[in-house]
Amino acid sequence: MPDPTAASQLLMQHMQSASLVIDATHDRILHANPACCALLGWPLDELLALRASRLWAHDLGALVTFTEEVQVRGNAWRDGLGLLHHDGERLEVEIEGSRLTRDGTTLLGLLIQQRRRLDALRGLAEAERYQRQGLLEWQGVERIFRQFERQNQLILGAAGEGIYGVNRNGETTFVNPAAERILGWRADDLIGHNIHDLIHHHHPDGSTYDGHTCPIYAAFNDGEVHQVADEVFWNKDGKPIPVDYTSTPLRDDGELVGAVVVFRDISERLETERRLRQALSEVQQLKQRLELENAYLQEEIRGEYAQHDLVGRSAAMQQVIRQIELVAPTGANVLITGESGTGKELIARAIHDNSGRSRRPLIRVNCAAVPRELFESEFFGHIRGAFTGALNDRVGRFELADGGTLFLDEVGEIPLELQSKLLRVLQEQQLERVGDNRTRQVDVRVIAATNRDLRQEVRAGRFREDLYFRLNVFPIESAPLRQRPEDIPPLAQHFLSRACRQLNRPEPSLRLADIQRLQAYSWPGNIRELENLIERAVIISPGTRLRLDLPNDNGNDTPSQPQVEQEMRIFTQGEQRRQMRENLIAALKACAGRISGKDGAARLLELKPTTLRSRLESFAIDPRDYRPRRSQPPRYETSQTPR
Repeated sequence: MPDPTAASQLLMQHMQSASLVIDATHDRILHANPACCALLGWPLDELLALRASRLWAHDLGALVTFTEEVQVRGNAWRDGLGLLHHDGERLEVEIEGSRLTRDGTTLLGLLIQQRRRLDALRGLAEAERYQRQGLLEWQGVERIFRQFERQNQLILGAAGEGIYGVNRNGETTFVNPAAERILGWRADDLIGHNIHDLIHHHHPDGSTYDGHTCPIYAAFNDGEVHQVADEVFWNKDGKPIPVDYTSTPLRDDGELVGAVVVFRDISERLETERRLRQALSEVQQLKQRLELENAYLQEEIRGEYAQHDLVGRSAAMQQVIRQIELVAPTGANVLITGESGTGKELIARAIHDNSGRSRRPLIRVNCAAVPRELFESEFFGHIRGAFTGALNDRVGRFELADGGTLFLDEVGEIPLELQSKLLRVLQEQQLERVGDNRTRQVDVRVIAATNRDLRQEVRAGRFREDLYFRLNVFPIESAPLRQRPEDIPPLAQHFLSRACRQLNRPEPSLRLADIQRLQAYSWPGNIRELENLIERAVIISPGTRLRLDLPNDNGNDTPSQPQVEQEMRIFTQGEQRRQMRENLIAALKACAGRISGKDGAARLLELKPTTLRSRLESFAIDPRDYRPRRSQPPRYETSQTPR
C-alpha cells in the first residue's frame, strides 16, 4: 500500500526549485528540500528548528499579508521579499505560495527563487517561466498527495474486514473503521502502540501469548505470508473475539519494514457450525429413535393380525394366513370358497403380492358380470372383424395377466360350454383369440373364488369335474364372520378409522357395549355388511359417540329397539368386584390382550392405559394370558372392500 507522505517527500527531494512547507498557524517549518537549504545556507536540522517567522525577520509584515492571500485565494506570488540567510544577510527572493491541507490542518507550500537582475524582457520571461514551472510542480505534488490519501481512505473505509498495519517494532501504523468496530478500540488508541499487547496477548485458554511466537510478527521477520484460521483477538472490554487472519509482510526497497494484517470476526460462523453440529446430533438421535419406534410399530402392526387388510385374530383367520404363507411362493392354482363378503378377493391379492409374480399385475374378472356371449372374447380376446362390433383387435384377460395372476371371481358362473376352453388354457397355457388361428403362449397363475358349493355343481352337471380339480389344487375356505366373533372388534375399529379418514370426520370411540352388540349380530352380509354398517354409523353420529344402527336378526331391516332395562338391584361389594373383574377380562378377550392403542381394552373401557394396568394388577390379571399364540405372519398391503 503506497505511503502518500513518503511519495510527497520523494518529489520534494528531487525538485530543482527551493521548496518549503510551513505551518503558519503554529509558526513551524515542516519540510525543506536540499535546494532550499542550499539557497538559504542553512543546514536542514537547523532550518527545521527555526520558527517560520524567523526567516522573515527582515520583512515580517509582508509574510503575514502573503500568508493571508494564499489562504484566501489558494495561491499567490510575491517578488522582492527578503529572507534571512544563514550569514544574517537579507536575501532578495520571489516566492510562489500554494495552500495545502493534511489531516484537517492548513499548510503553506512555497517555491522560492533568488531574484536576478536581468534585462526587462529576459527577466520577465524568466519570471513567468519559473512561475509556471513552480506552479505545475506544486500542483502535481498536491494532486498526487490528495489522490493517494483519498484512495487509501476509500479502500480502508469500504473494506468489511478489519485491517491494520504494524512496523518492525510492533507499533500500529494505521487502523481501518472495520477494525475499530470489531475490536472496540479507536484508531487513536492503537496507532503508535504495541498492538500485540493490546489485542493479541493471550491464547483462547487464557495462557500468555509470547510475541516471539506471534505469526503477525513473524511476517516481517521471515518475509512470509502467515494465515491463521482459528484464533482470538481481545477487544477493549477484555472479551475474546474468534478471528481468522492473514499477516502479509511489507517491503520498502527490498527491506522488511512491517506487516499488514487483514482479519475477520468468525463468531457467527462458529455459532452456525455449532448449531449445525447440534442439529446433526439431534437428527441422528431422532433417526435412532424413529428406527426404534418403527421397529416397535411394525411389531404392533404384526400383532394386530392385519395382513393385506386381512384383519382378525380368530383361529380361522390365522389358518387362512398360514395357508397364504404356504401357497403364495408356489405357482399352484388356488380355489377360495366362502360366503359373499368374507374377503375372498383380499385373500387372492395377498397370495399374489407374496408370490414371485407380484411385480406383474393381478387381473380380476368378475365372471358373474360378463354376458354369456362375450365370455370367450373377455377371456381370450379377439381380432378385428371376428364378429359384429369387433372394430379393433382386443387383448383378452389371459394375455393381460401373462407373467402375473388371473383372479376369477365367482368362477361358478362361467357357462358350461366355455369351461372346456378354459380348461385347455389352464392345462397347456396356450390360447387363440376369437377369429384368429394363431396360437399364443401365456404364463398365468389362476386363483378362483366362489360362494357356491362347486362339488354340488359338479354333481348337478353345471360345472365340469376336470375343471374343478384343475382349480382346486389348493383350497382355502374363508369363514363367515358369525363363526369368528373375536375378529369383529379389530375389524370394526379398522373400518371406523378408515371411514372417518375418508369422510373427514372426528373418530368416535368404540365402546365395549358397541362391541358386544356387534358380536351378538349374525352378520348375513359378513365383513362387507360390517363395513357398510360402520360407515353408516359414522355418517349418522353427530358427536364423538358412535351410534350403531343394527338391523333386527329376523330378516328385515328395521332397526333393533334397545332392550328393556332390568329391574334395578343392589350388588354387594364382592359382587361388584366380580363384575369388574369379569368386565376387565371381557375387554381383554375382545382386544386379544392389547391394552393401549385404538384397538386396546383401555379405549373400550374409556380408561387411561395406566389406570387399566393398575386395575389389572389389583385383580392379578395378566393380559398376556388373553393373547393368541401365533407365528409371525407376513405383512401384506392393500385397501380393498372384501368380497
